[in-house]
Amino acid sequence: MNLSIVSTLYGSEDTVRDFVARAREAARELGGSYEIILVNDGSPDRSLEIATELLEDADDLVIVDLSRNFGHHRALLTGLKQARGDRIFLIDSDLEEDPAWLPRFSAEMTGSGADMVSGVQTSRKGGWFERITGDVFYRIFERLIALKMPRNPVTARILSRRFVDALDPFDERALFLPGLFAYAGFAHVTLPVEKASKGTTQYSLRRRGSLAVDAITSFSSAPMRYVFYAGVAVFGLSLLASLLVVLLWIFFQRAPNGWTSLIVSVWMLGGLILSAVGVTGLYVGRIFDEVKRRPSVIVRTIHDSTR
Repeated sequence: MNLSIVSTLYGSEDTVRDFVARAREAARELGGSYEIILVNDGSPDRSLEIATELLEDADDLVIVDLSRNFGHHRALLTGLKQARGDRIFLIDSDLEEDPAWLPRFSAEMTGSGADMVSGVQTSRKGGWFERITGDVFYRIFERLIALKMPRNPVTARILSRRFVDALDPFDERALFLPGLFAYAGFAHVTLPVEKASKGTTQYSLRRRGSLAVDAITSFSSAPMRYVFYAGVAVFGLSLLASLLVVLLWIFFQRAPNGWTSLIVSVWMLGGLILSAVGVTGLYVGRIFDEVKRRPSVIVRTIHDSTR
């Protein structure tokens, strides 16, 4: 099979029909055999029902129904593992990303010889807070993992068969796909795209924060080192402060103000200890999730009209 188009369904009842039609049009323009894989990530609306209706008289559609919502990145990876094409086009089904990008992405892969061509926004959509926090996150993440990542990426990207096969051994519970793509280390080029905006997003501030924590703790132990350095710095400052107090007392008979220094020290050390315990707890929790070896996703059923 030449091509697999992989997407996920969550709150997609208004767009799934149009998405499939436009994906088919793009695949037929490209030529060759193809399949469209839709992974239902526990969508609470009629997305699955509408998608299964599209199976009638279809010979190019695969629907993977997960037992519940496992998260966008896990659903995407599930779709990648189901794909059989020589090239795999990953894209969201909300039509903020245009399936018509496919021929352009494929041509870029052929011309560059890269194993992944990913889309990046020319300007990040959303309000000022979303734009600033997104940029700050990617800067911090790059610094922590020492891997180059494109800024303002979108889901839309095309991958080679060998790239997708290289992702198969990864079985992490805390999954951050852009980091995993960068970690894989294959030749990678980017294309500027203009992503549409429907005014709402499935990613709340809480979900973004949770994703950021998962991304950092699953790819880097640097926060643990920084906590250690902070502890050493506080210890060094406390030694200097103690020496200064002793010198003032001996040579200038200036007794230290006990209440102020005590309260400041308690709050400083208490905050440092709580931060250290919290960071350590994040990594212990990550270990707890990994060693249980529970499946990352559970597939309830697969509807396949291609066979």
